[in-house]
Amino acid sequence: MYLFFCLRALGIGIVSVFLTACFNAQSGSLIHSTDYSKPTFDLSEVTSFDVTGNNGKIHALVAGKFTKKDSRVAVRYLSSDDGGAHWTTAINVVNDANLIAVRGNDIQIAGAGTNLVAIWQTTGELPNMGPMVTYYSHDSGITWHAGSNPAVDNNGDQSHIDMIVDAKGVFHVVWLADPEENGYQSLRYARSLDGGEHWQASLKLDDSTCSCCWNTLAVSPAGVLSVLYRDMKPRDMALMQSSDQGVTWRHAGMVGDFKWQFDGCPHVGGGLAVVDEDTLYSTVWTGVEDRAGLYTLRSGNNGKRWSAPQALGGLASHSDIAANKQRVVGVWDERGPDGSSIFSAQSQDGGISWSTPTRLSSAGIMATHPRITLTSHGFLAMWTEKQSKQPGQWVVKILE
Repeated sequence: MYLFFCLRALGIGIVSVFLTACFNAQSGSLIHSTDYSKPTFDLSEVTSFDVTGNNGKIHALVAGKFTKKDSRVAVRYLSSDDGGAHWTTAINVVNDANLIAVRGNDIQIAGAGTNLVAIWQTTGELPNMGPMVTYYSHDSGITWHAGSNPAVDNNGDQSHIDMIVDAKGVFHVVWLADPEENGYQSLRYARSLDGGEHWQASLKLDDSTCSCCWNTLAVSPAGVLSVLYRDMKPRDMALMQSSDQGVTWRHAGMVGDFKWQFDGCPHVGGGLAVVDEDTLYSTVWTGVEDRAGLYTLRSGNNGKRWSAPQALGGLASHSDIAANKQRVVGVWDERGPDGSSIFSAQSQDGGISWSTPTRLSSAGIMATHPRITLTSHGFLAMWTEKQSKQPGQWVVKILE
């Protein structure tokens, strides 16, 4: 099912939905659905989003502007109980002229039971650089309240946030910051035990990281935390882990040991999926000479060692990955002569072999930064796309 939420710059924000069917080239089966809905954003353009799953429900946070001339950025919350086929009417969380909501430095949401936490970066003294802001809800998103900043300072540059909640209801957040003003970003972490109202003292996980790539948190069924991030030297993706709910951390190693020596900012993070206590899947991008591109890897011993990288796409970059036992699905964007498209590939044998990539988005548009999440109804792929001279759109596609 292809849910195409096209936000038009009208006063009431009309959302139009187109339903199509997608053919799975690997299995020959038709992926389709007869049910779809029209989520109400009342936004003229979507600039950022995040989703999280909890007990069969999908929670979504969408950011954008009500009108083209609006100086404020609105953050709105909605949810789905059926894997993305139907959505609730959006609830406004906040309107903020200082809010930073861009792809690659996205707003974040996590939920456990009736507790939800939202977090994003705001502009401070310098443009596009500033502190984090949090909001929490204890009634499943009906009402929202301002929370505290997880960082030790409330005026620094705190970017590329990711957040997750474990089975015990503890919220965990990581971000990049330089509160000591050493001239380089470091990976920071904090946790909340009261549903996002307060945060315990933050920790520094890595002294020096790449300053422009997003971080990815994942948690195992037993509560082992993993964060995938881009290291400084080399500029490869690294894995940090905690087995005691974030009290202590250890460097688990590199995810794709490309030994890429680079002094610039690639602006590309990675994807991470945890299936059980031993099995992890990841997508990573590297710019190393003669091997530049997007790769997928598998670990069968909780990140201690990884399989040889398998190339996924040609000019691919931004990616995500999700898994359900032996079935693994990767999504990514890839530039071509007619724009940037979203592609997907699947593995039915735990990442050993992969299907031929299938394009999910329409041709001739700029589609970027896909996400994928496992739901109770299958896999849900999402991205933002923009046609020429049109506002940004949020696109959702169910892969059953």
